Formats: sequence, structure tokens, C-alpha cells
Amino acid sequence: MSDDPLDAVFEALAHPVRRAVLDIVKRMPGASVADIAREFPISRIAVMKHLALLEAAELLTSEKRGRIRHHWINTVPLQRIVDRWQDEFGAFWSTQVVDLKRRLEESQAPCPPPTSPPKATPPT
Repeated sequence: MSDDPLDAVFEALAHPVRRAVLDIVKRMPGASVADIAREFPISRIAVMKHLALLEAAELLTSEKRGRIRHHWINTVPLQRIVDRWQDEFGAFWSTQVVDLKRRLEESQAPCPPPTSPPKATPPT
């Protein structure tokens, strides 16, 4: 096994349930184990195992308040992945492409039909 700390991140991201957990915690910062488990057709114990793996990969942080453990997403490991393979030049152009894609998608809104057909002008 490699000593690369990103291995744990990739392992954590490899499972669809763990990716879904990250989506839930992003949507509901401070979500409890019960909040997260409610979203899945698997046992609470199975959810807790996924949460432990995400915490081991440092993709989640948690804090216990009384009997309830709250979770927050930590995007630092994800940024390390981006930083590893993307230089400043690539970062500039990837943001430009994402912005262009967003603008094109927004411009694809259906146009309303014309109110009346244009009138033909007779030749002179």
C-alpha cells in the first residue's frame, strides 16, 4: 500500500453511498448520524461505517454534542487532488470553460414565439 494520503480520499470517494453522504452533509451542514441514516435504505451501523471511513480520509469532520454527533464536509482533501494535477494555467482555463458552459446553458432557454409574422415588403 502506498503512503500517499490521497489513497484514503480516493478509496472513500469510490463508494456511491459515501459520495451521497458527502452530498447530504454539504446540503445539511451539521447533520447528525440519524439525519444521514434517514436518507438510506441501509442500517444505521452501515451508515456509521461509511462515516468513519470518510472521517479517516478527512473528508468529514464531526463533533459530539451530548449524545448527538454532528458532521461537516471538509473540502481540503478534494482541493489537494485538484492542486496535484492542475497548474495555474489549467485552473484559469478550466474556470473559463465552466463559465462558458454555464452561459451557453442559460442562453438555451426557449424563446417566446413571435407575436405576428413579419410583413413582406414589395420590391421597388
